[in-house]
Amino acid sequence: MATPELAPHTRHFRQAVLAPLLAQNAVQKAALTLSLTEDLPILADVVVQDPGGIPGRPAKPELVAHTALKSKPLTTPEGRAVLLHAIAHIELNAIDLALDVVWRFKGMPVDFYKDWVQIAKEEAKHFLLLQKHLVSMGFDYGDFPAHHSLWEMAERTRGDILARIGLVPRTMEARGLDASPGVRNKLISAGDLEAGRILDIILKDEIGHVAAGNRWYRHVCKERGLDPISTYRELIQQHDAPKLKSPYNLEARRQAGFEEEELIYLAANGL
Repeated sequence: MATPELAPHTRHFRQAVLAPLLAQNAVQKAALTLSLTEDLPILADVVVQDPGGIPGRPAKPELVAHTALKSKPLTTPEGRAVLLHAIAHIELNAIDLALDVVWRFKGMPVDFYKDWVQIAKEEAKHFLLLQKHLVSMGFDYGDFPAHHSLWEMAERTRGDILARIGLVPRTMEARGLDASPGVRNKLISAGDLEAGRILDIILKDEIGHVAAGNRWYRHVCKERGLDPISTYRELIQQHDAPKLKSPYNLEARRQAGFEEEELIYLAANGL
């Protein structure tokens, strides 16, 4: 498939991300994201108008509550495909989540926007790796239902950059750091070594994504004169973030920049 080009009327970097964000075909969304360049001016202080229709979504998969999803035994190809499809759906949402902060929130340092576009590109790479593997198994993205919890949190935090980066990368995506080793081991035990290799790539990159969330969360807290730890607990309550449960990947969380005080509290209380 040829890589789609950005719309010719695109005038600046933060506007350019709307092309992949609005794309309704999942593979095209990933390709457009990977085609983004830094050749355009970033214009950090410009208000970008909401075009509506964010995020673009394919007709399939059917989106349901996460409680409605059913797993299948990993001893079957379909069972492994269901699990990999769920991870691919998370990665597709992660593309949109990363791109959404670029156009939506003005006034951040230039490096903030560069970081999140780079993150979006890595999420696109993850999605395409998983989608290609699903196809090799005789399935494709869209073949199974998926949940919409990640984007629900994006909607709840759309009015505040502090809440968005506090609760998406530092909470929802950090949960992926916890879950990844167990999922990887189950897939390898079921004989899917390629899936294990892909999850190794994803975990390595996701540590960097969560680290960016930690870095920019603390940057905004400092600008606002807020204590990062107590503010985070307040954000959890204000936006009804999901309570996290063990096991926790404490080593990956340390690599991603969580402080020991946070990890001790997490181990004792969850969120």
